[in-house]
Amino acid sequence: MLTKQSIRRNFLFQLIIASASLIFIFSSFLYYYIENSIYDEKHQELLQFAKNITNNQSLLHVDSESSDALLGIEIEIIQIKRLNIDIDLYESKKNGRTFLTLVYPFNFEELSYLKITKEITHTKKLLDKILRYIFIINIVGFILVILYAITLSKMLIVPIQTISARLSNMNEHLMKPIKVEELPEEFEPLGSTINHLIARIQNFVKYQKELFIGTAHELKTPLAVIKLKSQVTLLKKREPNEYIEALKTTIKTIDEMNIIVSNILNIGRQEGAQLEIPVEVDLINILRNKANDFKLLAEHEGKVLQIDFQPSTFMTTIQVSLLNQIVQNFLQNALKFTPKNKSIKLTSFKYGTGLLIEVIDEGCGIDDSVDLFAPFKRQGNKSGVGLGLFLAKSAADALGATIKIQNRIDGVNGTIASLEIKAKPSCKISK
Repeated sequence: MLTKQSIRRNFLFQLIIASASLIFIFSSFLYYYIENSIYDEKHQELLQFAKNITNNQSLLHVDSESSDALLGIEIEIIQIKRLNIDIDLYESKKNGRTFLTLVYPFNFEELSYLKITKEITHTKKLLDKILRYIFIINIVGFILVILYAITLSKMLIVPIQTISARLSNMNEHLMKPIKVEELPEEFEPLGSTINHLIARIQNFVKYQKELFIGTAHELKTPLAVIKLKSQVTLLKKREPNEYIEALKTTIKTIDEMNIIVSNILNIGRQEGAQLEIPVEVDLINILRNKANDFKLLAEHEGKVLQIDFQPSTFMTTIQVSLLNQIVQNFLQNALKFTPKNKSIKLTSFKYGTGLLIEVIDEGCGIDDSVDLFAPFKRQGNKSGVGLGLFLAKSAADALGATIKIQNRIDGVNGTIASLEIKAKPSCKISK
């Protein structure tokens, strides 16, 4: 069973370990530096005594402001049978007292050496006291580090707690974006991402409301027509032809209702397609296959479908069903609104690190003030339910792509439907 990881706990632990290690290393270096400095000073002092004696000089010539340096000094001449003994310095203890001894060559012919011994008990006690003080300071410093780490870790999670508190008070009916400028600089990307997600949720809720209202309105109208036509027909006896005409009207209205229901069912199917496992495909190859299918439809309706695909190949990981749904909707709308003997263009080209797909028609254009991606929004004088672009927008959101519909600006009537696909528009879903 996997245990939950805490960023704060890990940060706290790592900060304490790093700070404690730094304090320990610094204190160790400090103590060894003080100890070596003091011992080196004592060594130089004994060495100077030995040089003065060897050169027949007085011990008082030692560089010292007083004669206290001579206290606790014992000097004797010893003979060592071994030859070529170098200068030797060692520490010894006797009766709880500490001594530092220097053996220095005096007369090589007689194999005699100076043995200078100086008591350093007070110096040793001073070093022990310094070590205790450093140890106490380390303990106090370690406690302060723990308190500092706890305080700092709390400060770091305050923005997260603030964001969490604001999000917990939101619901689908009351959603306000987070004020990114009030967050620390490091949390601005997180705030921007959450605001983007909130905007998408707001659009989803808005479109869902419009979908429910539009569905009720679209189904209510044909039902009212069927009921009214039936009531009028039953007011009096009529000729068989009139009954046949009434039944034909009812059947036509039911067919329109079936189209509405089928489009609503497509919404549910699209949600299932969003769970499709993304696969690595060549987008240009998919566009080429889709263009071949619609070329026949365009020729049958007396229109021309032109294609221009750049680059020659573009590999990416994507949910193919959703991409096909978007491109198919673009081409269906283009064929619907483009008059005979006119052309439709299906193009693609590199756009930054992604691919931009465009379908350009020569239809009647659109009203820029209308949200065409809302459910049951219709443009032009052609029949339709008004759910195609709504489904295309939902599919684009699922792919992480950007979809746009705009009028042409080259002086020709018509629209440009574009789909911008990033290099990696969707992540791989594990089975």
